[in-house]
Amino acid sequence: MDELRRRIEELPIPRQPGAEGWDDFAAAADVHNAVEADAYGNGELSVTAEEALPDWLNQDWEPKRLFVLRAGDDLGPGTGAGAGRIVARGDYEREGSDTETAWLRVDVLPEFRNRGIGTALASLLEATSEADGCRNQIVYAVSADAPGERLTAPTGFGSLPLRNPEVRFLLRRSYRLEQVERGSRLALPAAQERVGRLLREAEEHAGRDYDIAQWEGITPARWRTDMAWLYERMSTDAPTAGLEEPQEFWHPDRLLETQSLAEAGPRTMYTTAVVHRESRKLVGFTELSAPAETDRPVHQEDTLVLREHRGHRLGLLLKARNLENLQRNDPGHPSVITFNAEENRHMLAINEALGFEPIGYEGGWRRRT
Repeated sequence: MDELRRRIEELPIPRQPGAEGWDDFAAAADVHNAVEADAYGNGELSVTAEEALPDWLNQDWEPKRLFVLRAGDDLGPGTGAGAGRIVARGDYEREGSDTETAWLRVDVLPEFRNRGIGTALASLLEATSEADGCRNQIVYAVSADAPGERLTAPTGFGSLPLRNPEVRFLLRRSYRLEQVERGSRLALPAAQERVGRLLREAEEHAGRDYDIAQWEGITPARWRTDMAWLYERMSTDAPTAGLEEPQEFWHPDRLLETQSLAEAGPRTMYTTAVVHRESRKLVGFTELSAPAETDRPVHQEDTLVLREHRGHRLGLLLKARNLENLQRNDPGHPSVITFNAEENRHMLAINEALGFEPIGYEGGWRRRT
């Protein structure tokens, strides 16, 4: 393992597609996509290097580091760490305002597993985390369904096959399963009769206390303070079980910088928000991120209704209106993919009512050092 660890290299993040380092960055993106496709049985979660780049450029607010390992003579084609095909990657991410927590991820191509590569990358990421003072280490890992004994999340919602290699790997490294997330898929076009009926019911239940605002891309100036607050509340109000994920601190400058980076990429963000008529403040929102190619799925991003405004079916209202917005302005995509904590029964019920069906599960794992 020591030899493998010495061969791990950190990639510089290219400033734009085609810039210095782009080929390696794109090859690392291919590794991630191949691992996701193997775990889920299809490529619907694939994200191109061009689509991934804006997040990696957002270093001021969400610092990230990308490590890779290349195939050498002992692993496959190539001649060592400085040449050859990239066959594994390790991602390291922090929240800029937090000094306690790091998110770690290891991807190894299926044909290169069981050779110590995952162990070498995980050891490096954990050591990097501890050197930065981040002793709360979080990993999200896909677990394909399998027979046999299962490991149940402490929340009481969801379980993973105990014999799966990623489950055994994380348990050996002293990670504790804290949460199970469900991946779900909605085939498009969504049934207009069903969505229309649910939308009417939600509008009737919400009554006259709320209006709807919609936009594409960057949040209009009038709503940026409100949206920054909603993003901050997303980090505290969304269920995270025992992961102890930190509160994020948002303000209009961070919102604008983050969205401007995303706007420079190839995806389009469709946002629907709820306006409380009395206060004229945004009290909820939902986002759909659509690729430029209409033969690829749309990804559901954040959805939140502030706790003090729940109970009015605003979550259903938001999602149904944003689906209508997507299908009206950007038709042709095959599906929408979303992820929710298994204990978030309210949001899962909304998704199920709209027609989402499960496609797989991820474990949220935590290691405290």
